[in-house]
Amino acid sequence: MAVIGFIGMGNMGYAIMKGLLKVYSKEDILFTDVNKARMEQVGEETGVRYVESNGECANQVKYLVLAVKPQYYDGVLDQIRNIVTREHVIISIAPGISIEQLKKKLGVEKRIVRAMPNTPALLGEGMTGVCYDAALFDEEERETISTFFQSFGKMKIVEERLINAVVCVSGSSPAYVYMFIEALADSAVKYGLPRDAAYEMAAQTLIGSAKMVLETGEHPGLLKDRVCSPGGTTIAGVAALEEYGFRNAVMKATDACYDKCTNIK
Repeated sequence: MAVIGFIGMGNMGYAIMKGLLKVYSKEDILFTDVNKARMEQVGEETGVRYVESNGECANQVKYLVLAVKPQYYDGVLDQIRNIVTREHVIISIAPGISIEQLKKKLGVEKRIVRAMPNTPALLGEGMTGVCYDAALFDEEERETISTFFQSFGKMKIVEERLINAVVCVSGSSPAYVYMFIEALADSAVKYGLPRDAAYEMAAQTLIGSAKMVLETGEHPGLLKDRVCSPGGTTIAGVAALEEYGFRNAVMKATDACYDKCTNIK
């Protein structure tokens, strides 16, 4: 019998599974997906076994990951409602769907972990916000939950009321980062730098800058100030970003993301 099962094997489910395979054996994991070709592809690539239905998957595991888009949750929950028990640990990674909503569908006694991971999990560099009622889980289960999320990056326990903010700052934001890398590289290509070199330099600069924030513990504003020599090139660029609303654009993107989270039906 497998330990962890996935319902859904899209980009996020696949990224998480790849991380788990660094900690768990392929025999410990099971998955299913509505797309048979996708199941065959992932099964052949990873060696992880797949089953034909959501109910069969739920019946064979203890930790069940709901890795489908929010609009498909109702159908999935209907299919597993009479299969999952108090012994299951249900891990939901859908934005906008609360633990209370899931319990209304599955039963108030069900034990649910709500999380918001991101796609860098594929490389073991994910960032996941996690919320659950620790009193409902024993010590071994809590350790397994931590191992699960830390197998593909870092995790941060947050109150559920803050999970939509997690979607904004880490769940959706990789897309913004990729846009920034693309724009930064394009700006260098405009002045003659080869595109492959521009992408590499832009991406590595983001990696290095992020590590400076994480490893020095210093405020991003202070780190920015240290790059900005008086009357220099960097402060000229910073002034242009301010003029064209860089910070405001980022905050507006966050507002739009948050509003979408709170209005998912």
